[in-house]
Amino acid sequence: MNSITKLFIFLLISFFILSYSFSKEIQKTENQTFKEAVRGVWLTNVDSDALFTKEKLIEAVNLCDEIGINAIYVVVWNKAMTLYPSKIMKEFTGIEIDTNVKKGFDPLKTLIEEARKKGIKVIAWFEFGFSSSYQQNGGILLQKKPHWKAIDNEGKLVVKNGFEWMNGFHPEVQDFIISLILEVITNYDVDGIQGDDRLPAMPCESGYDEYTISLYEKEFGKKPPEDKYDKEWIKWRADILNNFMKRIYNEVKNVKPDLIVSMAPSIYPWSLEEYLQDWPTWVKNGNVDLLCPQVYRYEFDKYKESLDEILKNQLPENYKIKFSPGILLKVGNYYPSEEYLLQMIEENRRNGIYGESFFFFEGLKKFKELFKTKIYPEKFSFPKEIKK
Repeated sequence: MNSITKLFIFLLISFFILSYSFSKEIQKTENQTFKEAVRGVWLTNVDSDALFTKEKLIEAVNLCDEIGINAIYVVVWNKAMTLYPSKIMKEFTGIEIDTNVKKGFDPLKTLIEEARKKGIKVIAWFEFGFSSSYQQNGGILLQKKPHWKAIDNEGKLVVKNGFEWMNGFHPEVQDFIISLILEVITNYDVDGIQGDDRLPAMPCESGYDEYTISLYEKEFGKKPPEDKYDKEWIKWRADILNNFMKRIYNEVKNVKPDLIVSMAPSIYPWSLEEYLQDWPTWVKNGNVDLLCPQVYRYEFDKYKESLDEILKNQLPENYKIKFSPGILLKVGNYYPSEEYLLQMIEENRRNGIYGESFFFFEGLKKFKELFKTKIYPEKFSFPKEIKK
């Protein structure tokens, strides 16, 4: 065997060794990546009794663990009440905790204890955000603080889809929401907090109260446009909420730097046009650690279209690990078909997304076996790249 032949064989063997090593490293990297994803579910006190007793709560956590859920977004604020004993609310309204909760029971404390046993993250979800009430003409919050009312261009309380609103542009209202967030993260070992399509958000009909008008007049020397959809007027109000989003992020991180700040807004640009939520800016500014937009669609083509728009035009590169699209699993009597549910999951996987967030917990019960066999047949860990 001449020297040239020996050299050729040596190079060929070296190539195969390097190729094998390289492929193993890729496989190792892929396995590490694909074994981590946010697989979450919203746990609420509406159309569900899971939060009202310890027994029901333990059952809920066990089910989540059994089917591969690794994050629970638990409601802590809605209907002008908290799902934990709140000193702030006791002083404000006289109601310390949601009146449906069994006396002496702290759902948030118990959930954290039980979820920890299973390695499940607990993220405090401030569901109602700046909304004061639902079909209660503003409810107790606006009875106590009438100057907190959000006002439309007819001088009336802002009501949208049955929800009445506080004025999220007013510093007192902003301070109130921040105080609730700080109360939770100071007193409970949650893994993070979450806003949604009502935090930070305001209906586009809002902004015509005395405070916000005076703020606008001071800057522009004229009254705001009567057209609630005026683009500059939309942008000006959205920028106030952008600044508040930054404040939420900073306030949380100042107390506990490793806490997750998550947001579950509506789909953009509808979110901006109707609720002044410019969430791509929040992401761009680094104010969101985990994004769970509500990609709630009843047809696959609509889901795919919305998902493609988010991935191609609204998220920065390398953000997928921090992205867990919201899927509608149940609302009222609606459930997606098994076929449609699997289509959405498969579309996520095709796009390199290995986790999603489901609205809401009660829907898991209907699809328990499907989750165990086809949706999450293998458990994934919550991504280390996302803090806490």
